[in-house]
Amino acid sequence: MTHHDLHSDFVVVGGGLAGVCAAVAAARNGARVILVQDRSVLGGNASSEIRMHVVGADVHGRRPGARESGLIEEFRLEDACRNPQRSYAQWDLLLYEKVMAEPNVTLLLDTDCTGCAIETVDGLRCIRSVTAVRQSTEDTFTLHAPLFADCSGDGRLGVEAGAEFTMGREAKADFGEDLALDVADRHTLGSSIMFTARRHGTPQPFETPAWARPFDATAFRLRPIEGYDYGYWWLEWGGQHDTLKDNPAIRHELLRIALGVWGYVKNSGRYPESAPWALDWIGALPGKRESRRFLGPHVLTQQELQAGTVFPDTVAYGGWPLDLHPPEGIDAPNEPPCRHILLPHLYGIPLRALCSRNVGNLFFAGRNISATHVAFASTRVMATCAVMGQAIGTAAALGRNATDGPIAAHFTGAALQQLQQRLLRDDAFLPGIRHEDSADLARGARVTASSETALGPAAQVTDGWTRELRSDFGPWADGNTHRWESATLPATLTLTWTEPVQIAEIHLTFDSGFTRELTLSASEAANRRIIRGPQPELVRDFELLLDGVVVAQVAGNRLRKRVQRLPQAQHARELTLRVSATHGIDHARVFEIRVYSTAS
Repeated sequence: MTHHDLHSDFVVVGGGLAGVCAAVAAARNGARVILVQDRSVLGGNASSEIRMHVVGADVHGRRPGARESGLIEEFRLEDACRNPQRSYAQWDLLLYEKVMAEPNVTLLLDTDCTGCAIETVDGLRCIRSVTAVRQSTEDTFTLHAPLFADCSGDGRLGVEAGAEFTMGREAKADFGEDLALDVADRHTLGSSIMFTARRHGTPQPFETPAWARPFDATAFRLRPIEGYDYGYWWLEWGGQHDTLKDNPAIRHELLRIALGVWGYVKNSGRYPESAPWALDWIGALPGKRESRRFLGPHVLTQQELQAGTVFPDTVAYGGWPLDLHPPEGIDAPNEPPCRHILLPHLYGIPLRALCSRNVGNLFFAGRNISATHVAFASTRVMATCAVMGQAIGTAAALGRNATDGPIAAHFTGAALQQLQQRLLRDDAFLPGIRHEDSADLARGARVTASSETALGPAAQVTDGWTRELRSDFGPWADGNTHRWESATLPATLTLTWTEPVQIAEIHLTFDSGFTRELTLSASEAANRRIIRGPQPELVRDFELLLDGVVVAQVAGNRLRKRVQRLPQAQHARELTLRVSATHGIDHARVFEIRVYSTAS
């Protein structure tokens, strides 16, 4: 083995969506990052190895407007345009590209975290370095940094560091949750193996392997077989076992189940329309829903999610239902495969639930955050995990020079406000928290437009919000559109100052169609609601002018958030955005314009 000592500001263990977003957010905010991933691809349960579609607060589009913004929106928009054929391999490559494009990120694929060095300072454990091994190249690593994150799902780094955690389901008496059990147990949600199938022009036989599980109609009374292209999330099993130590046995049983269910579809005679369908791919890895949950200074609970709580230290949000499954999965045929308890509002996720209560410099994001089993049933979905990752990555970049002590304690007062405002600047959404960045020159400008609608006055581009605040989001939501809408195209929007200001960087936030779901899915049924291409609301072609002189021209934009950095800062009294075309609609929509005197 060849040994390497690497130094950075932030080490992230785990390359699912939470880890990718943590690494990219930290890097874009100036931190040097090492991202450790134990697989050959990034994306975790969203990758080509497992192929679960990414869902979140918009509940498969059933809560319009709540779709996550920030990095996950950037990735989804790019994927929709570059991958209309819905290839999971292309999604893998997009995530790889996003990470490799950041010069501040060192990516270690096929690399396992194997331990860490701990120092105790004033009674608080602190990680000083992480050890890792890449067997395929016979390399070992010691990774040094002031801050670390466990985004690994199963929590390998946190366990090695001695971070306090829990597993299983709490009792009602533990947190006063009425959806909890009367008596606590160690059971979790189960895991699933997904498969895809392809339609052919002729009948396709399927010989069920002898080792597959046999099924009859009683297994599907509460689990209807609908469609053959992508199956089936309810092929779930193993939560009654240890999803860590028993994972090989769980994997084998899930393969038996998947093959047995497909054999029933093809050979029972109950689904004659399945005749031309043949298996195209079956996962070799279980998509794991639950194992360890770390304990932070705050533990999220059922009551907080159902109340739509917005915390003082909110840095992310969720909105997926409380989605509870029987641990036995398909072995509980008389129980529904899930219970969806819809949440009336969006809820905040506090930073105190994203860091360890006994390891001072350890963040976490993903399914392993500080939440009860019932609350985790909502926070676990991947778009929510992604926005948590962006939150902790941004926190790590801003807090990398903090002295020893609990990292959550560093983010109070001005430091917390700075973190929240930086997240908003980077297109994150925080329930109930408005953009109040004093460095934004646009807040002091007069805003006019060539035309506007009654629902989209031009002045809304500087009102501090970057999406329509639908009333079901929470009591803080006012129901306004918070965007400029022109009446026609072409259209112009102009910011005017009383005196010339120095302009180096201009931020534009466009409408990307949050009323619809946007995700990569192998399901034809899900894809009918999704536009696989540029979103029609997006501004496509535009110019920026300072005092009437064009300083930037963009054709073919397909992103919601654009940051235009001028080659050299200029002084001007007037900034004009001239929109000439969108990707479909007949008017311009802009949520926000920011203007900064220095480049970030």
